[in-house]
Amino acid sequence: MRLVSRLCAGGPASITRLSDGLDITRQAVTKHLRVMQNSGLVRSARHGRERIWELDPRRLEDVRHYLDLISKQWDSALVRLRGLLED
Repeated sequence: MRLVSRLCAGGPASITRLSDGLDITRQAVTKHLRVMQNSGLVRSARHGRERIWELDPRRLEDVRHYLDLISKQWDSALVRLRGLLED
């Protein structure tokens, strides 16, 4: 989540910038980014000697849509529970 937050707030960034201040190594950040890349959440491009990572906004919209569906399901379940408790 921290990597996603950093990419959302700061835009495209290198491994060095993304790992700055984190309690994990650059290699660990790279592994996390590759997993996210395999899922389509981020993409990268080489710029000189660095690889720059950025979020794929289309995938974030997919995630947002899915979380909205889950939220509606929970809202509905809580309304039903409230009704049961009030009866």
